[in-house]
Amino acid sequence: MTLKRNRLLAIVGATSVLALAACSSSTGNGGGEPADVPGVTDTTVTIGTHQPLTGPAAAGFASVSAAAKAYFDYINDNGGINGRTIEFVVKDDGYNPANTQTVVRDLVLQEDVFALIGGLGTPTHSSVLDFLNDNEVPDLFVASGSGMWDQPEKYPYTFGYNSDYVTESAILADYAQKEFPDAKYCLFGQDDDFGDDFEAGLTEILGEDGLAASERYSVANQDVVAQISAMKAAGCEVNFLASINAFTALGVGTAAKLGYFPQWMSSSSGGDYQTLAGFLGEAAPQLLEGFISTFYLSMASGDDEWITLFREVNEKYNGGVEFDGNQVYGMTMAYMFAEALAGAGENPTRESLVEAVQNGSVKGTGIVPLGFSESDHSGALGVQLSIVKDTVQAYFGTPYVYEDGSVVVYEGEQPAVTNKGIPGGK
Repeated sequence: MTLKRNRLLAIVGATSVLALAACSSSTGNGGGEPADVPGVTDTTVTIGTHQPLTGPAAAGFASVSAAAKAYFDYINDNGGINGRTIEFVVKDDGYNPANTQTVVRDLVLQEDVFALIGGLGTPTHSSVLDFLNDNEVPDLFVASGSGMWDQPEKYPYTFGYNSDYVTESAILADYAQKEFPDAKYCLFGQDDDFGDDFEAGLTEILGEDGLAASERYSVANQDVVAQISAMKAAGCEVNFLASINAFTALGVGTAAKLGYFPQWMSSSSGGDYQTLAGFLGEAAPQLLEGFISTFYLSMASGDDEWITLFREVNEKYNGGVEFDGNQVYGMTMAYMFAEALAGAGENPTRESLVEAVQNGSVKGTGIVPLGFSESDHSGALGVQLSIVKDTVQAYFGTPYVYEDGSVVVYEGEQPAVTNKGIPGGK
């Protein structure tokens, strides 16, 4: 895997194509009649996603697609994008790559979707990368921090969403070195590219011998006693987590049963307090006190203008379910697609949709910049650290980006809510 650096330069580079975009297909195929485009009619745009509505990742992530649909419903009730409403087809893959291949083929060949958004999971989505790109289907905002999504020459239709795992882990490791300089560092990670990428970022900061132990789990086996016992035996004091929420909770809970209470530092993919508390129950306040995690979107416990809007949408369109990081994640994903669709023009094509993402139309809602350009298809370029205190998960410090092997403070501003969060409005 190529570990890309200096991605902030991609944002500057993106501006160079804006003038070209204005002269080419930024209005789709012009002002005439819409072309025969899959998933697009005069009044609707149909898109799809694969999500773990069942299986080992469901408890942590099944609510993401419901939150995205709620935001699309909000947009549709306010006139849609360029006069079209967005129809969102969600297929359950159970976090199983074989199922992912089946449901994605169905979305493309049977449902005839215009684009795929937010396909969730590294092992699952990697199994359909070639299929989607071979069929020239826009594959936007993959819900994973793998570096695979950032290969524009090989996969020109695929774009990331999350901060990549190398960036997350490098920023966590940098903080750990400063706050726990004499500790033994270890990794508990998924046995795929998720764990591999996360470990790569850790070793870039800590050195090749910086980890006292690296233990991996399989999502097919919900017994992690052997891994946690090995970390305890190795004397691990600061444990980095490259795990989805279900296995973060499993690891923390298993450690507690073994009388083992290290400092936990997690990827955003498995670090949402409310989700973890759902697994750990009454023990959560004690077991997760001081839990550190990375994020790149507004914190669900906050009160900024995006959270205010998302809470309103959640109440009206999502049944008022408990509001946590999954709702923020899903609604931001929906907003980003709406930005791309607005940028694709009045008569959008798959090509103009991809161009809209590359030319800077998509700003998102996050606290760090996005890396979209012709040469960079990564998502969020950095993270900020959060900590749990008295059951409240909140940011501390400043946002950071990772460039040229160094952790750098990001001083830019978060995009503002405009036109009530409906892209394309005046």
